[in-house]
Amino acid sequence: MNPYVLMILLSSLGLGTTLTFASSHWLLAWMGLEVNTLAIVPLMAQHHHPRAVEATTKYFLIQATAAAMILFAGTTNAWTSGEWDMNNMSNPLAATMIMIALALKIGLAPMHFWMPEVLQGLDLLTGLILSTWQKLAPLALIIQTAQAIDPLLLTTLGLMSTLAGGWGGLNQTQLRKILAYSSIAHMGWMIIVLQYAPQLTLIALGTYIFMTSAAFLTLKSASATKINMLAMIWPNNPTLTATTALVLLSLGGLPPLTGFMPKWLILQEMTKQGLPITATIMALAALLSLYFYLRLCYAMTLTISPNTTNSFTPWRAQMTQSSMPLTLSTTIALGLLPVTPAILMLAT
Repeated sequence: MNPYVLMILLSSLGLGTTLTFASSHWLLAWMGLEVNTLAIVPLMAQHHHPRAVEATTKYFLIQATAAAMILFAGTTNAWTSGEWDMNNMSNPLAATMIMIALALKIGLAPMHFWMPEVLQGLDLLTGLILSTWQKLAPLALIIQTAQAIDPLLLTTLGLMSTLAGGWGGLNQTQLRKILAYSSIAHMGWMIIVLQYAPQLTLIALGTYIFMTSAAFLTLKSASATKINMLAMIWPNNPTLTATTALVLLSLGGLPPLTGFMPKWLILQEMTKQGLPITATIMALAALLSLYFYLRLCYAMTLTISPNTTNSFTPWRAQMTQSSMPLTLSTTIALGLLPVTPAILMLAT
């Protein structure tokens, strides 16, 4: 892609998200979401592959439907209350409709079916943008309107997402689909604690972005898209293999890695709020996700591809892509647990 066009598209992505962040008016927020969608569509379709075009079409239709629902709900609320302000969602029907539309935008269950299919059709870097940056604007709107939304709806969406994300990833062999289900499960964790402690949602979002970035950038540097390709990373890059296994366990939420922090804090908050059954279901759903991360770790570190030698390969090619983003995101994805109190203090 032409670098000038790429710069314009990435700037528009940033502009759309910033516009939504800064808005307290439904029309402005809707406009930011639309700019965001239109900026990523050319990035998704840039390879002109039939799968990429199909994924782009699906994504565009889903996002357009959700944007139309947001506009309709905002108009309904303005019609009944007389103002477009986000903080004044006096109409319960409009608030529920907006929550469902935003859930469709970020891929919360049961509106998650488009997410694995779309992610599977994209290359890894565009998939990374879709899994991280594209979640920010809708989540900002969800956080702003959370107090007007029925708590039962938020709890149901959160529980269904963690369960769907866990169950869906079990049978997959495609890495992008596994990361899509991982994303759905993480979104569930963020949504379920939103009504009790919004700062924990932000902490969970931050850790999710770094862990997912590390996973995507690793797969990009290894050019791996299927589980059986993971077995070939070890002879080429032993260090990367070791850190990737830890990043995957961090995504699964194992201590003493960063991924344990948001799960621990969220379960603690749920117990404080007198919801032990919900917390237990969430913890069990996390075990489902952990199983498919362990599958990836097993394929990567405990199996060796039959067509490679066990000896060190003297012709090992040097990496041409920048390793700094991967190094940074991997370090953060592995080592933030000891500074949990400092992060909590900054977030509150």
